[in-house]
Amino acid sequence: MNYKMILQYDGTRYDGWQRQGNTDRTIQGKLEAVLGRLAEETVEVHGSGRTDGGVHARGQVANFHLKRAREPEEIRAYLNRYLPEDICVLELTAAPERFHSRLNACRKTYRYQIWMDGKTDVFQRDYFYGLGKQLDIGQMERAAGTLLGTHDFKSFCGNKKMKKSTVRTITAIRLIRLCDGKALAVDVTGNGFLQQMVRILAGTLIEVGLGKREADSLEAVLELKERSAAGFTAPPEGLCLMNVQYEEEK
Repeated sequence: MNYKMILQYDGTRYDGWQRQGNTDRTIQGKLEAVLGRLAEETVEVHGSGRTDGGVHARGQVANFHLKRAREPEEIRAYLNRYLPEDICVLELTAAPERFHSRLNACRKTYRYQIWMDGKTDVFQRDYFYGLGKQLDIGQMERAAGTLLGTHDFKSFCGNKKMKKSTVRTITAIRLIRLCDGKALAVDVTGNGFLQQMVRILAGTLIEVGLGKREADSLEAVLELKERSAAGFTAPPEGLCLMNVQYEEEK
């Protein structure tokens, strides 16, 4: 029986989504351990994307199979009872047998949050990049326009050994002021993202906002297809996976 779940997590103390042999501090590992105890079998959880260490999620989607069918609400209640407090399953439903959270995803939205006004609020420091400097949002919006559409985003890929296609489509980039103008959110929606792609996009736009690179330079960055052409990789704590959409939800 296949199940789909929507979950949220605070990634601060985790080494990322993907299960790793040298640590038990992963989101996938925690989910599989609890599900394995419930089902008394080995359970593999497939996430819609592999968030890095320190990255958060408000709407991660995952799926898993169990040999014996159980009521979805029973599974959700068990997970939320035994998972750490910084992981929560919001919804859990039966899914078509061929549903796969990553392969069937058609659109994802990430948010990158930047604190611009001096020292970051103590209670927000795990969820914002503490830049502490004002940004020229108008120039950042100009630069963001260059990134819309279908492009080869090799310059924005953190995996230099990437052999698969680096072509992706970004359908929207929105810059939103937060916390009475003290902070800025960069929302990026696309059909898929490369390793560290959103963090590199954010770092590049921050450099534009600081006047360290021209807004019109991003077209050349795309054409060069070299990681060194783009900006720095913004820290993980500012990034959050907001939601994942599927064809039937459009």
